[in-house]
Amino acid sequence: MAVDELDTRILRLLLEQPRTSVREYARILGVARGTLQARLDRMEREGVITGVGPALSPAALGHPVLAFVHIEVTQGHLDEVGNALAAVPEIVEAFSITGGGDLLTRVVARDNAHLEDVIQKLIGMPGVVRTRTEVALRERVPHRLLPLVESIGRSARA
Repeated sequence: MAVDELDTRILRLLLEQPRTSVREYARILGVARGTLQARLDRMEREGVITGVGPALSPAALGHPVLAFVHIEVTQGHLDEVGNALAAVPEIVEAFSITGGGDLLTRVVARDNAHLEDVIQKLIGMPGVVRTRTEVALRERVPHRLLPLVESIGRSARA
C-alpha cells in the first residue's frame, strides 16, 4: 500500500497521541473529519493499522524477566507446536524463523525460576526437540514504528 504524506501525519498522531479523538486528530491536521475517517478505514482495511488499545508492560504486571527462546521442532510438527505455544500465557510472541531453530518465542516470567518452569513446559511439548534461551538484560531500543513511518513519509514526498 502506498502511504502518502497525510497518511504519515495521521500515523504519527496515532502513535504519539493514541487517546485522542478522531475529531481532534482532524482539527490538528487541518482536514475534514470524513477525510480522516476514510484514511483510517483504508489503512485498517489494508492492514497498515492492525489494532488499537493500550500498550501494556509485562514488568508492571509482575513479569519483569524477558527471554527469547529458540525452539527446534521435529520435522512436520511446526503447526502443531505453534498451536500449542498459544496455550502458554507467558509466551507473548512466537515466530517461524530461518537459521538456528524453527521458532522464536518472546517469553516473560516473574523470575528466573518461573522462566525455568516455562521452558520445562516447552521442552515437554510433543514435537519439541530442544530449546535455547537468551535472557534479555536491558531494553536498548524499545518497540517503535515512528522512525519507520517518518522514513516512509519522507520517501513519499520525494
